Amino acid sequence: MKQWYVARTHPQGEAKAMSNLLRQGFLAYLPRYLKRRRHARRVDMVAAPLFPRYLFINFDVTAARWRAISSTIGIDRLICAEDRPMPVPDGVIEDIKARENEEGYVPVGRGAGFSRGEPVQILSGALSDHVGLFDCPSDEQRVFVLLNLLGRQVRVRVPLDTVAAAV
Repeated sequence: MKQWYVARTHPQGEAKAMSNLLRQGFLAYLPRYLKRRRHARRVDMVAAPLFPRYLFINFDVTAARWRAISSTIGIDRLICAEDRPMPVPDGVIEDIKARENEEGYVPVGRGAGFSRGEPVQILSGALSDHVGLFDCPSDEQRVFVLLNLLGRQVRVRVPLDTVAAAV
C-alpha cells in the first residue's frame, strides 16, 4: 500500500532531490510558499520550501526499492524508525495540498486569511473605523491596506491584530 514518507535533504537541495527522485520514478511532493526577500534595496517574492530541508515521497514500502532514496543526489536520509521508513499520518499531505492557492503555493502568515482586494476595517489606532482594501502581508505582524484618504488611495502599514473583515 502506497503511503507518504519524509526525506531530509542536503541544505538547499530540495529542488535537486525532487528532480532526481522523479527521474527514478518516485512520486515526490515539495510544498512551497512565497517568501519576501530583500536584496540590494529591492524586495521581491521568491518561492521557498514550506519545510526547509524536507520533502515527501509516496511509495509502497513492501514493493519499492526505497533504500535507494538515501543515496539519491540531494537526499541526506529517509526518516526511519527501527530501519523502516516512518509514514506520514493519513490526511496530512492532502491537507497541505488543499491549502495551496491557484499558483501552487501554500499561503502562510497571519495575513494569509485575507485575499488581495478584500474589504477590511481598521479597529483601533489613528486610522480607527476606516474601511479599505487588503493589499498584502508586510511581515509576520503587519499588513498593507489601501485606504481612500483625502481623495487619494494611500497604502498604509498597520498591525494585523487591528484589522478585521469589513461588515
